[in-house]
Amino acid sequence: MNNLCADIGFKSINHVGEQLCGDHIDIVENDDSTVIVLADGLGSGVKASILSTLTSKIISTMLAAGLPLEDCVSTIAGTLPICSVRGVAYSTFTIIHIINNETAVLIQYDNPLSILIRNEKVYDYPKTEMNIGGKKIYRSEIRLQENDLIISMSDGCPHAGIGMAYNFGWKREDIAAFMEMLAPVGYTAKTLSTILVDECDNLYGHEPGDDTTACVVRIRRRVPMNILFGPPSNKDDCDRMMSLFFSKEGKHIICGGTTSTIASRWLKKPLVASLSFEHSDVPPIATIEGVDLVTEGVITVNRVLEYAKDHIGENLLYEKWSHSRDGASLISRMLFEEATDINFYVGRAINPAHQNPDLPINFNIKMNLVQELSKALGKMGKRIKVSYF
Repeated sequence: MNNLCADIGFKSINHVGEQLCGDHIDIVENDDSTVIVLADGLGSGVKASILSTLTSKIISTMLAAGLPLEDCVSTIAGTLPICSVRGVAYSTFTIIHIINNETAVLIQYDNPLSILIRNEKVYDYPKTEMNIGGKKIYRSEIRLQENDLIISMSDGCPHAGIGMAYNFGWKREDIAAFMEMLAPVGYTAKTLSTILVDECDNLYGHEPGDDTTACVVRIRRRVPMNILFGPPSNKDDCDRMMSLFFSKEGKHIICGGTTSTIASRWLKKPLVASLSFEHSDVPPIATIEGVDLVTEGVITVNRVLEYAKDHIGENLLYEKWSHSRDGASLISRMLFEEATDINFYVGRAINPAHQNPDLPINFNIKMNLVQELSKALGKMGKRIKVSYF
């Protein structure tokens, strides 16, 4: 088993005036494989949303049941009718099947052909044409390498700017050149998909003439990260908790005043607090030699959770946390952009300072924060392990 993983990110915008998106993405993960289905329903609105959702659900459910990829494609290709007026399928789709993070099988039906960027250059991968149920489908098998980028999209992307910025839209080769320019920067898959869709939105004059979706897969090395949050319920467990935490490979983040004091004693290094506020509503950070980041506890982690929920959704707060130097922004960059495997070490001790009835903080809120943040990070594709003390 190699040390690679697939970072997956996507973003959609709706046709102007529509509340539902006619594109749909489903992701099914098993022990040794990941299947991503991007379906584009004919037209826009409710009908397109139903068609694309059904298409992606049928394909992903069959694959999750262990049926061969070709059987799934054959079933969906035979099931989808052709529109009698337009002569096109009611839903098109792109399937990316990643096996052991070593091989990607692409199945593409009537969506714009996916773009592969390798060694920071557009790579022309092989394609085999198949005819299934009277439909022309392309199949590709690609041996993956570190830093490979696979960019899949609905036809809302190449249609962007038609009759406005461009006579015939934003051509696939121009989109490829745009993404090739971003490849060396090292952005996450979510950020890359956001940049691409936001550029399409700009070309549409912020009134998209079609549902627009981009899905990016970035092949990268696994990066572990460790977070210590709160002291243990039993003071006798402090040494065991610290020993386990600091023995783990990867960067180390400590959240909470009492927790950082315990770590400072265990490391025999001074805890140096900063008095400067980057943001008035986020407490300042501190430093301990041997620790990558030291922050306040509940307030800071709550802000990280807010950023995490936005990141897996519209990603509107990216500009806020991607450049700031406050504790919540620093943690967000480390967790969202750097880490692939995150280990939480959570103390169950009840903080006397949180028992003040005037403060909206209690033990349950702290535990819920960990659970909610773990869930959000899991949706980003991170491997999460939580240990309680």
